[in-house]
Amino acid sequence: MTDMTPPKTEDVSEAPNAPQRPMVGNQHQYLDGFLSGEDKPAEAAPESELEGETLDDKLLAALRSIFDPEIPVNIYDLGLIYDCEIDEDNKVYVTMTLTTPNCPVAETMPGEVEGRLMAVEGVQDVDVNLVWDPPWTPERMTDEAKLELGFL
Repeated sequence: MTDMTPPKTEDVSEAPNAPQRPMVGNQHQYLDGFLSGEDKPAEAAPESELEGETLDDKLLAALRSIFDPEIPVNIYDLGLIYDCEIDEDNKVYVTMTLTTPNCPVAETMPGEVEGRLMAVEGVQDVDVNLVWDPPWTPERMTDEAKLELGFL
């Protein structure tokens, strides 16, 4: 089984001088649309962009293509994905949360996650478990998400 823990945080105090990280999925395209006032969800990365990547890489790209509708950051970098495991039959088990139990997408976001992951080539089945314990806090966000939202 593969454990997809949140990425390690980095010191972003010198981010303008740091080398640019490769884009994952359509993250920057979504933010451009968000900032221009368009209200379109990000699309999953085309399969041609994912060739040669491992199943873990493809799942991570799919998770990073899903954005919180109220916050211009993907659900993975927000820290909403607590765990993502793949068994020997390529069934994916996701444990996730939302920023609050009163989130307007509480009923639809798990289905969005399931649909995006089922679209990844090689995935046989997806089981999404929505949990509230431990509760989400802003500390779960990556430094990139904190920077994007003005927390750093």
